[in-house]
Formats: sequence, structure tokens, C-alpha cells
Amino acid sequence: MVRSDARENRARILTAAREALTADGSTSMNQIAQRAGVGPGTLYRNFPTRESLVMAVYQDEVVRITGGVSGLLERMPPMEALRHWTADLVEAMRRKHGLGDALGPGAHQTISEQSYGPVITAITQLLDAGKEDGTVREDADPRDFLQLTGALWRAVPGPEDRAPHMLALILDGLRTHRQEPRT
Repeated sequence: MVRSDARENRARILTAAREALTADGSTSMNQIAQRAGVGPGTLYRNFPTRESLVMAVYQDEVVRITGGVSGLLERMPPMEALRHWTADLVEAMRRKHGLGDALGPGAHQTISEQSYGPVITAITQLLDAGKEDGTVREDADPRDFLQLTGALWRAVPGPEDRAPHMLALILDGLRTHRQEPRT
């Protein structure tokens, strides 16, 4: 059983690391500890290496994103839930690219392997809900959807951000398009 103050310290460290490393991938571990309001010993007790900290930030983000699917589906129709979830995924992936400078190639591979399954499971849940209510094509595949959305987080953010328009096109392609009977 982890003490509540230890859980709070870990959460503060992860939040501070996410913000600091996204802004500047070269932020030092001591700067992260200061930003989190903990001592270096507390930081290193939780995350003995820089790579372990960055990996934990990624994992925390994957859990947050994939864990929210059920709640979205409870609050909104499947296509709207898919749109919200994908927009959140895009922002997380943009942050991931900001964190990328803090990891070596082996860690990138590990993160991809660890996150792929949970992300595909979340997409499957969203697509299946849409198939069930008749709004998503029966041949929609979560792997295809993930590959298509890869272009979204590579779009340049800001006033000229094309990601929302591109997402609308992707979602439109997923919709069932019922033909009206000809007279």
C-alpha cells in the first residue's frame, strides 16, 4: 500500500515532467523535481533514470486516454465520442513528439509496443459502438483508423491547423451512407 503523500508526489512529478519535457526535451531531472515541488531524492526514488520518468509519462497518458472511452460513450453518441477521443489522442501524440527528444530509439520502440494494444482496444470499442447503432460502416477497422489518424498529429498546430478538417473527412468516411431509394 502506497501512502497518499507518496502517490501525490508521484502524480506531481508526472505532471511536472509532462509539462516541462513537452516544452523542452532537454529539461534536467533537477528542474523537474523543483517544478514538482519535491527533492531530487524523491524524484529518483520514484524514477531512477530519465528514461524511466519519460516512459512513465507516456504510460500515464495512454492510461488516461484509453480509460476514458466508456465515459465518452455514456455521455454522447458513438461518432461524437470517437471525434472527441481522437482529438484528445492527437493532442497526446503531439505532446509525445515533444517528449521524443528525451528518449533513445529503443525506448521509442518499447513505448509503441506498449501503447499499441490499449489504443487499438479503445478504437475498437468506439467503432463497435458505432457499428451497433448503425452510424459506422461494418468494414471499419481500428488498425486502419489509427494509421489514418497518424497524419493528424503531424499536422502543424496553430491557426492553420488542418487536423480538425482532416478528422472530419476521416469520420465521414467511416459513416454508413444509406442510399435513398430511386423512384
